[in-house]
Amino acid sequence: MLGNNNEANQQINRMQAATNNADRNRWRKLGGKNRNFAALIALIIICGIWTVAAHVVAKPFIFPYFEDVVKEVIYSLSDMYVLRNLGITMRRVMTGALYAFIIGLPLGMIMGYSPKILRALSPFMNSLRQVPIMAWVPLAIVWFGIGDGPTIFLIAFSGVFTIILNTISGVQDISKDFYNAARSMGANTLNIIKDIVLPGSLPGVMTGVRLAIGLGWMSVI
Repeated sequence: MLGNNNEANQQINRMQAATNNADRNRWRKLGGKNRNFAALIALIIICGIWTVAAHVVAKPFIFPYFEDVVKEVIYSLSDMYVLRNLGITMRRVMTGALYAFIIGLPLGMIMGYSPKILRALSPFMNSLRQVPIMAWVPLAIVWFGIGDGPTIFLIAFSGVFTIILNTISGVQDISKDFYNAARSMGANTLNIIKDIVLPGSLPGVMTGVRLAIGLGWMSVI
């Protein structure tokens, strides 16, 4: 028993040290000598090439001038009609992404944690996510009528599989040492899911949510 406790304590210490090192590395990337000035320089170069190339082509309808685009963006941000419609679109996208999160998170957690459930549900998930999103448009209109319903359904449907897949990946990336340490300390399945699976899979979950919101914008378009 004493040997098991010592081994569990060693595993916990190793996990804590690895977590602290990872946090410090992520913090360093936010500032100091690792600031990404290259991206800013690349953006300035792209804008310069755009400006020169547009004036060389001299056909604004085909290749608009950079300065004209900037003016229109500034004007649009002050136009209440544009802002109102942007708010409507944002509401639809965020609502659809929320539904995708509510459905996708528990499914991804269960499928990532249990290989048996993963094998049982994978054929259905893979079959559904292969169907083009536009094929669901007629059914969405029949089911939800005209209005926000079909749009929100399509946004949720396009994002739910992304959240499921990234959540599964996040759960499966958790080190087995965490599970072994928790079980050696007497943790039950509910505690393991609450204290290990949920926090450990957050990077994958956040990636899935981000991609789901991006797919939501594409669905609106």
